[in-house]
Amino acid sequence: MDNKVGTSVYLMPGMAASSKIFELIKFPTKYKITYLKWIQPEIGESIKSYSKRMSTFIDDDNPVLVGVSFGGILIQEISKHIKAKKVIIISSVKSKVELSLSMKFAKKTGVHHLLPLNWIDDLEKILLLVFGPSIKAKVDAYKKYLSERDPDYLKWSIDQIVNWQQKKYDKNIIHIHGEKDKVFPLRYLEKNENFFTVKGGTHATILRDSKWFSKNLPLIINKD
Repeated sequence: MDNKVGTSVYLMPGMAASSKIFELIKFPTKYKITYLKWIQPEIGESIKSYSKRMSTFIDDDNPVLVGVSFGGILIQEISKHIKAKKVIIISSVKSKVELSLSMKFAKKTGVHHLLPLNWIDDLEKILLLVFGPSIKAKVDAYKKYLSERDPDYLKWSIDQIVNWQQKKYDKNIIHIHGEKDKVFPLRYLEKNENFFTVKGGTHATILRDSKWFSKNLPLIINKD
């Protein structure tokens, strides 16, 4: 494969996750890989403000931004503050229209605001409440990747997801999604020109299908 020298790639994990979710993916050695991590949100902070602060951690011009789940939402917001060569979202959504029914229900009822602040050791029940029963097994299986458990950060994150206001999105955005994702079901997503479906993939496709990503993600990044 003809690698592009000096390609800067920034990787943003999903809500509550660490950069360890990318550890099984093999990137070309000539890529400059930077792992972003979650920072503590300020009280009442908007995702616009948060993404602007996050953009200060990007030191390269015209980078490729890759985000998983809520991280995919965040990099779309970051791309409004900096110029990005490509924006690639994985297991995520491009607009609020694509949110699942359970998330729209959470927004309508405000049920997520009733979550206790001492939830740090009960993340499973919290995610079950907002994302539905399909998330339970995945949280149990991938606990080691979920290191970000500050209660204020988690509560802020869920509130930002269910109340995300984006309606229109950049048509050049690249969307990679698991065929069997139950957190963001495929049937609600708009399959734009740059949409890739991972056969049999779940919401945890970044972990379960690392061979697919090792093979295809560099090709997607390199494609003109």
